[in-house]
Amino acid sequence: MPPAPPVVNPNKPKPGFHPRTEKPAVLGTPGLPGTPVVLTIAGFDPSSGAGITADIKVIAAHECYGIACATALTVQSTRGVRRVEPVDPRTIADTLAELAADFAIAAVHIGMLGNGPVVCAVADFLSQAGLPHVVLDPILRSSSGTELLDFAGAQLMIERLFPMAELVTPNLDEAIALAGITPAGANAPPAPASSTAALETMRQAARRIHSLGAANVVVTAGHLDKAVDLLSFTASRGIEQEVFRAERQRSTSTHGTGCAFSTAIACHLAHGRGLPEAVLLSKAYVCAAIANAQDLGHGAGPLHHLYRMHQQRRPPFVSESEHSDSRG
Repeated sequence: MPPAPPVVNPNKPKPGFHPRTEKPAVLGTPGLPGTPVVLTIAGFDPSSGAGITADIKVIAAHECYGIACATALTVQSTRGVRRVEPVDPRTIADTLAELAADFAIAAVHIGMLGNGPVVCAVADFLSQAGLPHVVLDPILRSSSGTELLDFAGAQLMIERLFPMAELVTPNLDEAIALAGITPAGANAPPAPASSTAALETMRQAARRIHSLGAANVVVTAGHLDKAVDLLSFTASRGIEQEVFRAERQRSTSTHGTGCAFSTAIACHLAHGRGLPEAVLLSKAYVCAAIANAQDLGHGAGPLHHLYRMHQQRRPPFVSESEHSDSRG
């Protein structure tokens, strides 16, 4: 007799496949054939410069369909974060389960988590769902200095989410904190201001984050004299590293750059692009979104996430009167 087929848990979808239809996730949402569905798990920023509302704009700009789960409500504007109210982890767990049962999710972006119970809710969901292309932006503090993930939550994020993520995308300050290192010199600042001085620190931090369980790491440093990003990835020959450089954008419209960068990478991965190409294209997108930013708010303004809408050529519509004239 042939061997019995393996027992399959009907509640656990195959990675990258819809839990009911078994179609590849890239074929996604009813009514949008060929449109990848990207799930973002992050906080809510009412100014829409960062968090899930900004992520949805980035996802739309990359021709994907965005769905979202809020991890926290915040009181904030371009002038900074005033208060953070975490969402009940049970609500987060129920929301994620509902979305995963209804959509073929092609990639996942994780942003602000807030605390340990939220980290656990997200980690439990991902371990059961087996979704592809998880991009983790390990947000620790806002750019205005407000703590967005407590120490216990950071430890749980390292222990539980780092091993499940395809890519971890800390900025230089976050990478230093997560790696538990400081630049050379007893009284050195947390992050070097020179791109040349910072690159070795970035390499060191990336190696340490690999040792904590991350398969691939991008350390970003857009605030330096030269905007430098370091991709450190696991290849057949071991850890390889690639440096991406660009001119620094002289702009105050930089709120949410990390969110936009990591979400864009998730979109490119959902489209089937490789990691180096996804990083390169996402860096170019963020640079252009800063360059095209509108002057909004009284603080650090948002990027122009949808700048491409104004660059697309309009279709050649012909009015009825013009069409009638042409036939005359």
